[in-house]
Amino acid sequence: MESFFAIGLIIGKLAVVIAILLVLPIPLTWIERKIAGHIQQRLGPMRVGWHGLLQPLADGIKLLTKEDHIPTEADRFLFTLAPIIALVPPFLVFVAIPIGDSVTIFGTEITLYLADMNVGLLYILAVAGIEVYGVIFAGWASNSKYAVLGSLRTCAQMISYEIPMGFSVIGVVMLAHSMSLLDIVEAQAGLWNVVYQPLGFFVFFVAGLAEAQRIPFDLPEAEGDLCAGYHTEYSGIRFSFFMISEYLIVVFLSALIVLLFFGGWHGILIPLPPVVWFLLKLSFFIWVFMWLRFTFPRYRYDQLMSIGWKVLLPLSLANILISGIFML
Repeated sequence: MESFFAIGLIIGKLAVVIAILLVLPIPLTWIERKIAGHIQQRLGPMRVGWHGLLQPLADGIKLLTKEDHIPTEADRFLFTLAPIIALVPPFLVFVAIPIGDSVTIFGTEITLYLADMNVGLLYILAVAGIEVYGVIFAGWASNSKYAVLGSLRTCAQMISYEIPMGFSVIGVVMLAHSMSLLDIVEAQAGLWNVVYQPLGFFVFFVAGLAEAQRIPFDLPEAEGDLCAGYHTEYSGIRFSFFMISEYLIVVFLSALIVLLFFGGWHGILIPLPPVVWFLLKLSFFIWVFMWLRFTFPRYRYDQLMSIGWKVLLPLSLANILISGIFML
């Protein structure tokens, strides 16, 4: 009986996580438009509903009813597969993302995560890297010069930021003596890792901007010179898959920054529930990602590659060396 209850609990938590992740991009699109409006001294969405609150619903209806167009010369199999490949990894990484330790509801202890993997951090970085294949396939399958250029830029920037991104978290693993995200958070109960690892945080955050394909590193899209980049030829629900994936990656990276460098659900001074602390930190970094998008100009992809190899990689290696020296 207990095994059936445990299985039911896992299925229930899985259903809740999937439902939240599917719905989350809807308010985020509205929030991002409002943030953009205030940064640029305008109102943002105002016409559809009070302060434009129904605008995401109108966008959803439009995407669901819009014609699903596939170019005549496109590779139909890869064209159809690409949005799915782009969408699935952001869901898979949340299997190992904890938002708290555990809570007791009606006498039953419920853990606020789906799985505590002893190599959770390695699993997350590996699975998150698969998402780029969806971008590459989308550009190649579209048989469009603009889309292919977007895919090539994805390949160029991927090899530039992935290595520093992986190296930047080694210092955190060294401090926690574990790749489990729960152990990493517990190791920050006294002092957050950003105090010990400011260099690692900087490298991870900059590489995260490239991972999320957000300005100043949104080179695969680059609306100013590639129309819409790798998904130029996509419309309707297939296009929405790429947008959902983009927002979920922002949420995932914000959660990972909080877990690795800012104490997870551990708070300071103000006695708030651990989950509230985690959500407040998560919301702050989501806002930072959106703020940067409407503040900085776009880099050229050769500049991003130069930053990755000549700046981020040496800094990440220096961070590992400094961490080892101080631990000794």
